[in-house]
Amino acid sequence: MAYADVFRPSVKQYAGLYDVVLVLGGSLFIALSAQIAIPLPFSPVPVTGQTLAVLLVGALLGSRRGALSVLAYLAEGAMGLPVFAAGGAGILWLLGPTGGYLFGFIPAAFVTGLLAERGWDRRVGSTLVMMLAGNLTLYALGVPYLASYVGLDRALALGFVPFIVGDLCKWLLAAALLPSGWRLLQRSR
Repeated sequence: MAYADVFRPSVKQYAGLYDVVLVLGGSLFIALSAQIAIPLPFSPVPVTGQTLAVLLVGALLGSRRGALSVLAYLAEGAMGLPVFAAGGAGILWLLGPTGGYLFGFIPAAFVTGLLAERGWDRRVGSTLVMMLAGNLTLYALGVPYLASYVGLDRALALGFVPFIVGDLCKWLLAAALLPSGWRLLQRSR
């Protein structure tokens, strides 16, 4: 069970509306997090809050709603809304060097959500592993796609290595927040 399932209404009509609101809210959270962007002068891939947002959305909303939130986010950006890093918009963002990372957000949110549904977000250690799995899923699509533009050696140097420390910090933040949220929820019952 994902965190959002705890609050899901039992009435079918309201449950569907609840899911739609969560998916759109998840896409908004990702879009806002993308605006926290630090360009790296040596790389086409900026440091953003997107990765943390995508993995948290997956963990909090679950596999399906998390992946749908990312799809909504990508559709919003493709339609011209300034939701990508630093206000970027348009279909060319999806086709450019960082497109593999953007499309990699879908399975990353799904994998993280699936593991959260199985309880991996309840303890610090398993949350760290869950975040690692989501991040590796993202890199499995992003790095090879970037490599099609710059070659594999440069793709690793530009789109993987510079982000390891930041990703680790994001995992630690999630490992503190997610299990704490579950403990608070249990206490409030």
